[in-house]
Amino acid sequence: MTTILDFHTHRPNTASALISVDPRHFDPQPGLCYSVGFHPWHGVENLTLDDYAMLDRCARHPQVLAIGETGMDRLRGPDLEVQQLAFVRHLRLAQVLNKPVVAHCVRTAQDILAARHREGLDHVTLVIHGMRGNEHVARTLLDAGCYLSFGISYNIAALQATPISRLLIETDDSHVDISDVADAVSRALDITTGALINHVTATARLLLMG
Repeated sequence: MTTILDFHTHRPNTASALISVDPRHFDPQPGLCYSVGFHPWHGVENLTLDDYAMLDRCARHPQVLAIGETGMDRLRGPDLEVQQLAFVRHLRLAQVLNKPVVAHCVRTAQDILAARHREGLDHVTLVIHGMRGNEHVARTLLDAGCYLSFGISYNIAALQATPISRLLIETDDSHVDISDVADAVSRALDITTGALINHVTATARLLLMG
C-alpha cells in the first residue's frame, strides 16, 4: 500500500505524495498518487461542460485518491460567486465518488463552510491545504470536521490547536523537502519527527484509502 507523507504537492513525479493536477494536464505515471481539480486561480470562470466531464473521467482513475485542488480565494481569481460555483461542482463529485476534497482557502473559511452546508454536503471531507490562518480560523474549520494540512509556513497557535489525528503536512509549490516540513512541525509540537510521520501517514491512509 502506498504511503502518503506529502499530502499536497504540485511537483510531478513525486513519490510518497498526493500530486495535485489540473485535469487538462493529467498524465498518470505508474506508482504515483494524484488529486485532480480546477484551481480557483486558473480560469474557473471559463470552464465548460466538457471540462467538467473531463474532471469526472479523471477523478475516477484508480490513481486519483482525492478531488482538488479546488476552493475559494478573496485575494486572487474571479468573483467569489464564480469560484463558489466551481467549488460546489467539485464537492458534488467528491460525494459521488466518496473521496476527500483538497481545498484552497484564503480568507474564505466561512464561505467554504457555508457553501458546503447550503448544498447539504457537510459530510464531504475537506482537507484545508496550506493552512496559514490563525487559531480561531483553525478551530472554526476543525469544529466543522475539516482536516488541516500545514506547509513550511504556518501560525504556530493554529498548528498547536490542531489534534494530531486531523493534521497533515505538505510541500505545495515550495522548494523545501517534505522532511524539512516534518522536522519543523514536529519541533513546534514537541514530538519526534518519527512520531509525527507515523501519525500523518496513518491519517492520510485513512482519508485516501479507507
